[in-house]
Amino acid sequence: ALENAIKHSGKASQKAVLNALFAEGLTKDEVKDIAPIIGKILKKVNSMSKSEQEKEFEKLKDLVKKRETQEGLHELPNVGEKVVLRFAPFPSGPLHIGNTRQLILNDEYAKMYSGKLILVMDDTIGSKEKPIEPEAYKMIKDGVKWLGVKYDSLVYKSDRIEKYYAYAEELIKKGYMYVCSCSQEEFKEFRIKGIECPCRNLPESEHLKKWKEMFVAEPGELVARLKTSMSHPNPAFRDRAMFRISDRTHPRLKKKHKVWPLLEFSWAIDDHLLGITHIIRGIDLVMETEVEKFIWDIFGWEHPEVIHTGHFAIEGIKLSKSKGAKEVKAGEYIGWNDPRTWSLQSLKDRGFQPQAIREFILNMGLTKSNSVIGIDILYALNRKYLEKVPRYFFVPNPIKIHINGAPELEAKLPLHPSENLGFRKYKTSQDFFISQDDAENMQDADYRLMHLLNFKSYNKSIVEPRSYHFVSEKPEDS
Repeated sequence: ALENAIKHSGKASQKAVLNALFAEGLTKDEVKDIAPIIGKILKKVNSMSKSEQEKEFEKLKDLVKKRETQEGLHELPNVGEKVVLRFAPFPSGPLHIGNTRQLILNDEYAKMYSGKLILVMDDTIGSKEKPIEPEAYKMIKDGVKWLGVKYDSLVYKSDRIEKYYAYAEELIKKGYMYVCSCSQEEFKEFRIKGIECPCRNLPESEHLKKWKEMFVAEPGELVARLKTSMSHPNPAFRDRAMFRISDRTHPRLKKKHKVWPLLEFSWAIDDHLLGITHIIRGIDLVMETEVEKFIWDIFGWEHPEVIHTGHFAIEGIKLSKSKGAKEVKAGEYIGWNDPRTWSLQSLKDRGFQPQAIREFILNMGLTKSNSVIGIDILYALNRKYLEKVPRYFFVPNPIKIHINGAPELEAKLPLHPSENLGFRKYKTSQDFFISQDDAENMQDADYRLMHLLNFKSYNKSIVEPRSYHFVSEKPEDS
């Protein structure tokens, strides 16, 4: 509160303090308990003089966490002759505002270094809970285009399955991958105890045989695992699954493949083959990054630079492509342009400007900390880009009124209160629509229809259902 007051002429705001606390991990459920405390503190802080605030802040400033942020974009580490980046959405739905962080950061860095940006449809089979939505392919490309992002090439991972198979066989021959027939429950127990499963040390020839069996086996019967160390301090890293069997139909390839790579395996291969130099990804993928590095070291490949960013959430809004897909399919949402999806399609239809979204993302800087941001920031940025556009009106819950004696007139309404953007013209008679609230709150008094006429209301009476009857005065000369 002291810090905020010093920055804003001695007056701290509750909203600013709450937003700072959200960034430190405060949850929405805790607000009701902490709000009274904040109120007392704000009252005390705002009653101080500026010098008193500064003096008190000096005592406490070390308690204020300095989040790892930077204005604008800092330099990428270890930049060589070229910079190649990739943005790789899973097509479970269109991009939503949460996905734009990685997209815009990659785009800005590609521009900064005159580098390349590859759009990769990360369309391996996915899961039953998070399937590929066929229409998502086009919606993702449309969203990228709307944001003004230009990519140098488009890659579909589903077209590269044979490449993954070839490298999987090579790893089996090198003794770094094996095919496991243990059940999921059995292997989970082995992993927790750090015990090697019985399949692990079979000869490479046996694993190559079992690898071929995967292509005719049923889901769950066989899994290809990366041979790490069963004594690794993190149990999740121990012999992670690299390929699984799925009999689900792929939107592009139908039933062509049934053995599918998991995320870290396909990316370990593609980040090398596509020549990616810098990877910008979420902090939740730290484990996947470690697995990729393990595979790169097996092949002796150079490591791309990996930059993990914190996730941001918008206060009070849940963002999920797969969740949105379920609600669209169930008819809970009217479609992908329903405002509740926060998809780029919905933002475009609502009048958001792509420049505002880009500025919203870049204002966060690059940080490893997760943060929660108030939606008002985005609205304020968008209004800035809409300052000089035509204005229109909306009448909520319209009620028809009849004004006796009103002559036929032409209303001339300016399209902007200060800019010269022209006019809208309407021919009027004696019937008009006003909001229900206005109609119900009218008393016996004088009123005005802007840019048209004044009228008098007295002895208001209903002459037809939900309509009101009035008498006009002489129209304005203007």
